[in-house]
Amino acid sequence: MNPASPASASRFYQRWLGADPARAGQVEQLAQLSLASLDFGAVLDPALPLPRAMRRLRNLLIAAIIRRDLGGQADLDEVVTAITRFADFAIQRHLAELMAELVALHGEPVGAESGRPQHLLVLAMGKQGGGELNVSSDIDLIFVYPEDGETAAGPGQRQLSNHEFFVRLGRKLIAALSEITEDGFTFRVDMALRPNGKSGPLAASLAMVEEYLIVQGREWERYAWVKARAVTGDTQDIAALEAIVRPFCFRRYLDFGVIDAIRNMHGQIRAEVARQERLHPERSDNVKLGRGGIREIEFLAQVFQLIRGGRDPALRERSTRTTLRLLAERELMPADTVAGLLDAYTFLRNLEHRLQYLEDAQTHTLPASDDDRLAVARMMGRPDVPALLAELERQRHFVAARFDEIFADPAPGAANTPEAAALLTDSADHEAIAAHLATLGFEAPLEAAQRLAATLQAPRLQALPDASRQRLAALVNAALPLIVAIVKDAKVGSHGATLGRLLDFFEAIARRSAYLSLLTEYPHTLERVLRMFNASGWAATFLTQHPILLDELLDDRGNAVDDIPELAARLDAELAGAQGDTERQLDILREIHHAQLFRLLARDLAGELTVERLADHLSLLADTIVAAVIKYAWLAVATRHREVPRFAVIAYGKLGGKELGYVSDLDVIFLFDDDDQDAPGNYAKLAQRFITWMTTMTPAGILFDIDTALRPDGASGMLVSSVAAFERYQAQSAWLWEHQALTRARFCAGDAAIGARFEPIRDAVLRQQRDPVVLRDEVLKMRERMHDAYPNRTGLFDLKQDAGGMIDIEFIVQYLVLRHACQHPQLTANVGNIALLRLAGELGLVDAELAGAVADAYRDYRRLQHQVRLQGQDAARVDPELAASDMAAVTRLWAQCFPPA
Repeated sequence: MNPASPASASRFYQRWLGADPARAGQVEQLAQLSLASLDFGAVLDPALPLPRAMRRLRNLLIAAIIRRDLGGQADLDEVVTAITRFADFAIQRHLAELMAELVALHGEPVGAESGRPQHLLVLAMGKQGGGELNVSSDIDLIFVYPEDGETAAGPGQRQLSNHEFFVRLGRKLIAALSEITEDGFTFRVDMALRPNGKSGPLAASLAMVEEYLIVQGREWERYAWVKARAVTGDTQDIAALEAIVRPFCFRRYLDFGVIDAIRNMHGQIRAEVARQERLHPERSDNVKLGRGGIREIEFLAQVFQLIRGGRDPALRERSTRTTLRLLAERELMPADTVAGLLDAYTFLRNLEHRLQYLEDAQTHTLPASDDDRLAVARMMGRPDVPALLAELERQRHFVAARFDEIFADPAPGAANTPEAAALLTDSADHEAIAAHLATLGFEAPLEAAQRLAATLQAPRLQALPDASRQRLAALVNAALPLIVAIVKDAKVGSHGATLGRLLDFFEAIARRSAYLSLLTEYPHTLERVLRMFNASGWAATFLTQHPILLDELLDDRGNAVDDIPELAARLDAELAGAQGDTERQLDILREIHHAQLFRLLARDLAGELTVERLADHLSLLADTIVAAVIKYAWLAVATRHREVPRFAVIAYGKLGGKELGYVSDLDVIFLFDDDDQDAPGNYAKLAQRFITWMTTMTPAGILFDIDTALRPDGASGMLVSSVAAFERYQAQSAWLWEHQALTRARFCAGDAAIGARFEPIRDAVLRQQRDPVVLRDEVLKMRERMHDAYPNRTGLFDLKQDAGGMIDIEFIVQYLVLRHACQHPQLTANVGNIALLRLAGELGLVDAELAGAVADAYRDYRRLQHQVRLQGQDAARVDPELAASDMAAVTRLWAQCFPPA
């Protein structure tokens, strides 16, 4: 051994090598290899009993790790990977030997229900489960067996119950790993994380684990089980266990309640550390559990896992480092913050290892001895102890600050103010509440007080747990002054309407404590909710129906994804990950669509989008959803005759014209181009599944209502048509109104080759020579039928249906296209009503100035319609004076196109 080598700072290293001169050569040989991928079986001495050989291998491995790590040849990843893989190897080899011994004595354990041989699942918890074990760490294990039953004892064998068999096997495994012999031990084993802890059985069946987690599983155990990784066991049994553990750890909703739970758990840990430091001052500076230590970094990673892991499977990753990188990729944490945390984690884990290298002891605190502190500093590459302490302080300060950003108590005061207490306990006193609201500046304070009291006294809310009622009252109390300020700032809306929308929202989410926790933990989100509710009744309804979208208001990630290929790729990846689980795929489609819709809504209400730009976004988003549904609904057709369907969706109406609104139906038809004999039946199944996937109500809502009435022969026609049949129908049998509809038709998604065939068919139909008189009469008859179908008996102007409104403009455009496209083929371009009107004016088909005025009217109508819809009104009707000049322009152009006979 070279006494000047960096590894000589480890007293364990010195002692172990000094005890046998041959060991230096063994270490040197091993130190030339990357230990992360070492074949432990090849190094294990087969001539020795397994416990002795494993202990000697363990000591050799630790010495080689120290040699490579302190010599700068191994990084943190190699160190933790090597020791984790060795722990897995030791468990697997010992278990196999011990299992064979017990089976020889008692027979093989067999499941009473399945009749299958039973194998023990050894679960690695903590850092071993995450693949980040310490060099001198205990290993936290849990023993699980699949099902109860008995061993298949033969002659001379004593039969045991499966439970007794696996308890014995577990005890023998613990002893094989942890008993101290002349060669030391392999790993100390901690079984405290098993169900019911030290008072629980050493081994539990899957059924026992499931019952425990459902009935008794505590909040802190969720964090522990996130790391659980089966080191041994049958693949089928491991999958069954994961199916039990997953819903326990990861909620299907965004679980912001974990923030407070982790905050409380962290407080208990810190209190215990502080107590130990008072009793044992020499144990201060705990790099694991102290302020800004390793545990705080782990909590920072885990809080996002537990909040979002139920909906983002990637975040169920067990490794702290990998999870942090995912947080940056998902933009859940700034990239520079993640980089700083990873740097701190590496520093702290390296320091932890060097503390343990001194004596091969499981310690996390700086040594009391000045000499040992200097040795640690030099192992860390620092010249002296002050330099080490300065860097330690810098790293811990960074971690603590990031921890506080997430886990510090939210702005204090709301929950404990007298007003909040009054709202909770005295909400029947309308006059007292009204006086408080008047003080805040509320309009109609008595009316608002009555509504507030009625909500808080409702049986549904009174039945809530006390903690939820107090949190809800605190949120209401915090919201009241915000409502006054927001209405004043926005110069629109009313106090009563905004409060009413908020109370409806609170009633809807009151039983979901996670949403109340989100608003409590992130007070700025409550303000964003109120601004949205004040601006739009429809937005309030939408958020009330889909409260999971609260997450979109947490930060400034709320811009819609303009990169549609990126969105499509993410959607495809998530749907592929849920292949075989149709229910989950339906929810994925809805969640992603609703999130994008909500982001667009936020930009819309902020005035960042014109109505036209919004419609473009919504239409492109719908195209993306349609394409994904085609792909994955086809994979659900068991009889499909080809992997990629030769099938397309053709969009009509608002989607066809790229004028989609927030709640527009999709008018579509289905075409295929496939000569296979199974094609018609399979594509009919695909079309039916497409409609089902779009329209089914799931817990996440629906995607779109689908209207297929424009298909050939309407409701009496086939749901899907071949391209050839569609072409024949349009040329020979279609009604004129179907040709009108075709002016706003386009290929939406599916087989692009069908889209390429559709366009010339559409052009040919629209460019047909037509009898002007017949065309005029048919268009007028259709318009009259629509007037009759949508009567308006109010004094308001219906922007869409009334004479001089949007339908009149659309009929004018359709008439001009069908009348003149034979001479002017450019009119068949699907560029929208506004552009086509201006083109008709430029071509001299109508008065150009009047056409421009009507184009402006159409834009005005869409803007007014959008404003009315945002306030939650179904019928887009306004004061006639708001549209008088536009109505006049449309009426004049109508008369020019359709003069009296």
